[in-house]
Amino acid sequence: MFPLTTGQPFCALPVMPVQAMTQQATRHARRVYVGGLSPTSNEQSVATFFSHVMAAIGGNTAGPGDAAVNVYINHEKKFAFVEMRSVEEASNAMALDGIIFEGAPVKVRRPSDYNPSLAATLGPSQPNPNLNLAAVGLSPGSDGGLEGPDRIFVGGLPYYFTEAQIRELLESFGPLRGFDLVKDRETGNSKGYAFCVYQDLSVTDIACAALNGIKMGDKTLTVRRANQGATQPKPEQESILQHAQQQIALQRLILQPQGVPTKVVCLTQALNVDDLRDDDEYEDIVEDMRQEGGKYGALVNVVIPRPNPNGEPFAGVGKVFLEYSDFEGSKKAQAAMNGRKFGGNQVIAVCYPENKFAQGEYDG
Repeated sequence: MFPLTTGQPFCALPVMPVQAMTQQATRHARRVYVGGLSPTSNEQSVATFFSHVMAAIGGNTAGPGDAAVNVYINHEKKFAFVEMRSVEEASNAMALDGIIFEGAPVKVRRPSDYNPSLAATLGPSQPNPNLNLAAVGLSPGSDGGLEGPDRIFVGGLPYYFTEAQIRELLESFGPLRGFDLVKDRETGNSKGYAFCVYQDLSVTDIACAALNGIKMGDKTLTVRRANQGATQPKPEQESILQHAQQQIALQRLILQPQGVPTKVVCLTQALNVDDLRDDDEYEDIVEDMRQEGGKYGALVNVVIPRPNPNGEPFAGVGKVFLEYSDFEGSKKAQAAMNGRKFGGNQVIAVCYPENKFAQGEYDG
């Protein structure tokens, strides 16, 4: 036996409090992996967001206060580990997979060091089935059964876009296997984002590359794989991408809000410019347009600018201008002719400023 010096503690080893030991033992089961973060995300914004949504869905089980107690972010790889107060709250957070954070969906998963067998002895390992996911725009199966790596997130959609219009835009790349426009459960209005999967999975990256970042009205689309970062199309897909981009440019114009109605409707993509050079063909085209436009109201004038014989550019060539006697006629014509096909071309019909039309300015 060794004598103890007076005043020396019986044991010099540090004693870890019981609470700290418990926290350390359960840490792997309380951590949540969050992937797909935006570059602007920081520890505070992530912690605040997850504490807020956990409270909103009724996922807090450890009493009042914030559910997220610690956050570590890897900015280079755009992921975070969020530490929850309890094992049960971490399990409830699993129901938040795909939630929109800072304009894009994020992955919510278990971390790689998660031990299911050990975690099962520490608390519930599945989310509570009674969570109010609708409070944060989620619901069981809210993605329409669209699962897997080829699921596409489409964000930044103008709220006035209808489901049919969005589908038509997306189907520029091919038929869809699944589509879900996320709507507010109470109002039924669009929340401005959707999910889709193509029948031909090889066009997934083409669609993302072509649609992402384009302007639609006052919005900019965010389009990417729902569970991954952006992937560039392969070289052999470039021709498909180019064709699809042309279709999108057309759809952008078709889907734009038409602004203040006027008595003049301007049609583009309605005819072949070469047909305007021949006098007889030109007269036939004018008469055809007069008859077609007359179906919607009383026409005052039909103007179809022709190419200059000397080859010099002339404003408005390729367009058709229909002037009606009242707003009712122009409104009906614009609604009926926009998106229709003439000679294989999809027509774009928009209201045109009356003052510019009266002054012969056809380049607007």
